[in-house]
Amino acid sequence: MPVVPEAVPDPQGADREAVDTVRDGTDRVARPARDPQDLTGLTSLQLLRQLDSGPRGLTDAQAEERLLRYGENAVPEWRTASWSRRFLWSLRDPFTAVLLCLGLVSATVAAWGTALVILALVAVSCVLRSSGEHRADRSMAGLRELVATTATVLRRGGPDEGQRVRDIPVDQLVPGDVIRLGPGDLVPADVRLLRASGLTVHQAPLTGESAPVAKYAVDAPGPYAGAGRCTEAGAYAGAGAETGAHAGVFAQPQLCFQGSSVASGSGTAVVVATGARTRFGAARGRPGRRTASAFDRSVNGISWVLIRFMLLTPPLVLMANAALRGRGLETLPFAVAVAVGLTPEMLPVIVTSALARGAARLARDHSVIVKRLPALHDLGAVDVLMLDKTGTLTQDRPVVARATDALGNPDPEVLRWAAVNAWWTLQLADLPAPDALDDAILDAVGDETAAEGTEGVAALPFDSVRRLSTAVVRRPGRLGTHTLVVKGAVTDVLQRCALDDDERARLAALAAREADSGLRLLAVARAERPARHRDYTPADERGLEFLGFVALRDALAPTAADVLRDLAARGVAVKVLTGDHPGTAVRACLDLGLGPGEIVTADRIDGLTDPELVELARRTTVFARCAPEHKARIVTAVRAGGHTTGFLGDGVNDLPALYAADVGICPRDAVDVVRESADVVLAQKDLTAIDHAITAGRHSSGNIATYLRITLSSNLGNVIAMLVAGLLLPFLPMLPVQVLVQNLCFDAAQLAFAYDRPRSEALRRPSELRSRAFLRFITGFGLLNATADLATFTVLALALRTATGAGPESEAAFHSGWFTENLLTQALVMLLLRAGAGQPTGRRAPSPVRWAAAGLAVTGILLPLSPLGPALGMPALPALYYGLLAVVLGLYAAGLVVAKKRYERRYAARLV
Repeated sequence: MPVVPEAVPDPQGADREAVDTVRDGTDRVARPARDPQDLTGLTSLQLLRQLDSGPRGLTDAQAEERLLRYGENAVPEWRTASWSRRFLWSLRDPFTAVLLCLGLVSATVAAWGTALVILALVAVSCVLRSSGEHRADRSMAGLRELVATTATVLRRGGPDEGQRVRDIPVDQLVPGDVIRLGPGDLVPADVRLLRASGLTVHQAPLTGESAPVAKYAVDAPGPYAGAGRCTEAGAYAGAGAETGAHAGVFAQPQLCFQGSSVASGSGTAVVVATGARTRFGAARGRPGRRTASAFDRSVNGISWVLIRFMLLTPPLVLMANAALRGRGLETLPFAVAVAVGLTPEMLPVIVTSALARGAARLARDHSVIVKRLPALHDLGAVDVLMLDKTGTLTQDRPVVARATDALGNPDPEVLRWAAVNAWWTLQLADLPAPDALDDAILDAVGDETAAEGTEGVAALPFDSVRRLSTAVVRRPGRLGTHTLVVKGAVTDVLQRCALDDDERARLAALAAREADSGLRLLAVARAERPARHRDYTPADERGLEFLGFVALRDALAPTAADVLRDLAARGVAVKVLTGDHPGTAVRACLDLGLGPGEIVTADRIDGLTDPELVELARRTTVFARCAPEHKARIVTAVRAGGHTTGFLGDGVNDLPALYAADVGICPRDAVDVVRESADVVLAQKDLTAIDHAITAGRHSSGNIATYLRITLSSNLGNVIAMLVAGLLLPFLPMLPVQVLVQNLCFDAAQLAFAYDRPRSEALRRPSELRSRAFLRFITGFGLLNATADLATFTVLALALRTATGAGPESEAAFHSGWFTENLLTQALVMLLLRAGAGQPTGRRAPSPVRWAAAGLAVTGILLPLSPLGPALGMPALPALYYGLLAVVLGLYAAGLVVAKKRYERRYAARLV
């Protein structure tokens, strides 16, 4: 009979030879279960038989055959789009597509200059956008290496050979392999435990649980109770523990899943699913479909407003000229030029440049990778940020809050005895690392004083059945006596204390009140026993003297409180979506000064309709005990309430919420499927990085919004003036080539908006591009601009009638005068409307926009006077014109200032 290694238990005394025999060539085929939940009714022996494996693992021949049959243990690869594919995708942007159509129409009517300019701008925009996102892809490539590369597996060369322990690449694992797990290992596949010793596993990437979960081999068929929490942390939580929050297959103590990691202890397990068949692989294989983000909605809304204007303009020009002037298709180039004049040709270039500069600055200064450029605008528009508390509001470790006696009074002796237990348990039980709560106690007391005045004798470490640990020590002056120091879950320690029922009930109620306030409790007890040489057992943990409680809380993130205040001042509300106990989340919020508002648990959400959930989400700060589907539904409800949402997550359980949010955010150490799905990747899971990203987003969005307000209002005014002039004048108000040159000059100046430095006041509120606000703004200020243009017609009539009389010279002079006035009014608009709502004018270093406006004004004045003027059909103007134009511009500037202040007073709360 083959020898069974001691490391693997004998399942219920089963026939080992039947388990270990290799059955190559027989009609029995290894059948990895499709779902680990299907395995809960099988004993270890039955499972090994189903997988055609044994405690000593597979042979090399079996492993090779299964590798061919089931494929490598690799999750579905995310295929990075090539640069050329991204370039083509950029053309799908609605406004880019409109510009492309305008360029083709211009080419059709032989307006080659206009066509070339528009098509060049489209190409530049697509190159900038695809290049920026391609750089983000290259940055992400380095993060994909942060995954497990090898696994420790038991393999045999042949049926009659002994087992060998090998390290093999993770992708070579197959169903039926027997592997070993140790502290720090990533679980390489979905496995069923055959043996475990003090094994705890971080399942946060899959379930969102903040504490490690105890795992152990269970061989009895049938459903099992939920897995224990962190070796001691969860058990000690008493009434505040998360019971049932993560029920289901992840709560099975004998199952471990790919994507989780070993926190402590060791284990031997058999692989039951690999690659895409794992829970992790299945989640990655179904990435979901992103809903339209805030940027998508904004761009689509603004684009359709402009498209309607552009589609109406050419027919109106043609019909008006045909009806009133008898002109035919010879005015088609002018009509197209008018439509182009309305179009903010630089929009794709400036949007992409502003976003790309912001993304590059974030990557360079704060190690934040923006994978999808429009996500930077979404960050700037975020007014509700949703996140889990662990790693953002709190650190992933507890700290001691206080120690109290049985009456609730502070008692440092209770903490000292808890430290004695922690120190000697760690030393004598040969644990690989202290438990999270033991570590917090030792930090609070200090290693040098933890064991002062005691000498260790024996230790009974924590296990998930007893839910407590015991250290046996010898104290000076107490010859022949040993002291048992016990700490653990409140209920389990109280059951072992010499207390009457009333006192036990009183202490349990006191513990429940502390747990409801968000504190985790350890109960500490002590007993004196006659010294003996034989081993101590759990049977000795009886008749204890109750000492008191040690209360612990989650350690707060050092920067969280300051960043939360900054976010609140900037109009960003924070909501906590967690799988933890509501008391724990509320405690963290209160400690950080974040008002919890209404507190809701997931079971209440299940009974609400969508409209009811929208209203509930509006007034709720903490959502506790949330499953993945709850998080996604809450995010959707907040968006339905009219908010722009950001969601920070790092586990597979966060994927639905990431896809539901306007912008998905994750830290660099998130599981790779989340890193690939998120829009923004942070160097660390830190609110400070999110604050920097939101600021950068508002910076870029503010520049884009300023550009749109100024350009659209100016363009609309010019178009209205052109239409009126075309009806009143016996000649075209401006030649197509002059319209093109004017647009080129204005476009060149507008590039400065991508490099502008907005005032700090502009960063104090979310910035979303709202089409209705833009339409209201451009209509009002466009009419004001048109009024200035029409006033210029009067000035031109007076000045030119005196200087040139009638004839071709008068037409050319009109073109020249209106060209100059247009560039000067556009320069004024750039200066006076740039600051935005509520921003005071103060001394400040010249910005790129000021330099650009100055250059535009100089060009408008000097171009007709230069040698290029006659070539473009624009002669020099009489001095009288410039004097009258100065008066018009002064009145226009005063009108702009008055209109702007009135607009700000009326619409300040709704400004972009």
